[in-house]
Amino acid sequence: QVQLVESGGGLVQPGGSLRLSCSASGSIFSIGDMIWYRQAPGKERELVAIITIGGSTTYADSVKGRFTISRDNAKNTVFLQMNSLRSEDTAVYYCYAAIRGRSDAYFPYWGQGTQVTVSS
Repeated sequence: QVQLVESGGGLVQPGGSLRLSCSASGSIFSIGDMIWYRQAPGKERELVAIITIGGSTTYADSVKGRFTISRDNAKNTVFLQMNSLRSEDTAVYYCYAAIRGRSDAYFPYWGQGTQVTVSS
């Protein structure tokens, strides 16, 4: 059974920083794309950042220059460094990973979500 567990959320003042982590555990042979999404109250879930197995990254326009996604393949972990946080970054942040276990196929897995609140 594969699990994704997120950590690092919390309350921060505008202009502050947080670092989110998401670790995968279980029967894992390979992890493909790892992605951070977020969902604010009353809004649809939106993509924040993607990192491929090769390390290529893509960001939503709203977070470019402020957020950095990275991964540690040896620890099956993806990170999201969030700097210069704004009130509009307030949301539940979810990690997603495409994971290959015993089969030849990659399957989608989601974390449980971690709350990030930016407020003075």
